[in-house]
Amino acid sequence: MPIKIQSPLKIEIQYATSAIQQSLDAIASSALMKKWVKAVTQYEGFITLRFVNQMEGKKLNFAFRNKDQATNVLTFPYALTKQALTADIVLCLPVIQKEAREQNKTLKSHLAHLIIHGCLHAQGLDHESEKEARKMENREIQFLKSLGFTNPYQPIE
Repeated sequence: MPIKIQSPLKIEIQYATSAIQQSLDAIASSALMKKWVKAVTQYEGFITLRFVNQMEGKKLNFAFRNKDQATNVLTFPYALTKQALTADIVLCLPVIQKEAREQNKTLKSHLAHLIIHGCLHAQGLDHESEKEARKMENREIQFLKSLGFTNPYQPIE
């Protein structure tokens, strides 16, 4: 019986600007972000994390969702089979920073949550219905807990 050699998940991290890269390096190393992706992605294949500024985030959100504002995370799943996936996950750092401040969360924990959120979308999860949203949120909570983060949906006192 032949042994199947499984290709690992390949992860590329892109930064729209050197300023974004410097800001992120102060929060979480690329190795740490890759660890988060691998912890929640049960497939081989290829994922690109791209960190963008407000302008690029707004252009992408308008082009693909017809919304004229930047959003925190956009996931572009290109292929998903039983064994492999290919996806781009675009994260808008200024939006993530603003949300973390407004929600009284650390930037690192909010970043981890949104990377996990994007990875779950890449694996076919969604939150269009109440049932799907609960399933996705529960998975996010479990993965974040396993990585040492608190429940992002608990009200902050």
